[in-house]
Amino acid sequence: MKRLEHVGIAVEDLDQAETIFADVLGVAPYKREAVEDEGVMTSFFQTGDSKVELLASIHPDGPIARHLERRGPGLHHLAFLVENLEAEISRLTGQGYRVISGPKGGADGKRIAFLHPGDTAKVLVELCEDMP
Repeated sequence: MKRLEHVGIAVEDLDQAETIFADVLGVAPYKREAVEDEGVMTSFFQTGDSKVELLASIHPDGPIARHLERRGPGLHHLAFLVENLEAEISRLTGQGYRVISGPKGGADGKRIAFLHPGDTAKVLVELCEDMP
């Protein structure tokens, strides 16, 4: 693991959440990006070496919509930057951790995979690597 890459936050209203986080962080978001496969619109803020990713559902039956229905807005996942996604998946599955999604393309030029929160202290963990 190289570092914490970003904190993902599920939101109901992306415009409102962008205003709040721009006020709190003192910077504007640097990009919005749709990830059609996941039915999500993302908005990224750079904060030092890490980022905050806001996630809003663009489909009523998408994973973020389901998350909001079950848990409401708030923390969705923690993402860690890795040097080699396949090597980290192999290392962690060898220790008994389950991958529930990925590897696949994600937002912000990353390849991603998610670990089962039942294995990671009830926190959804995303592993990500920079795409070449």
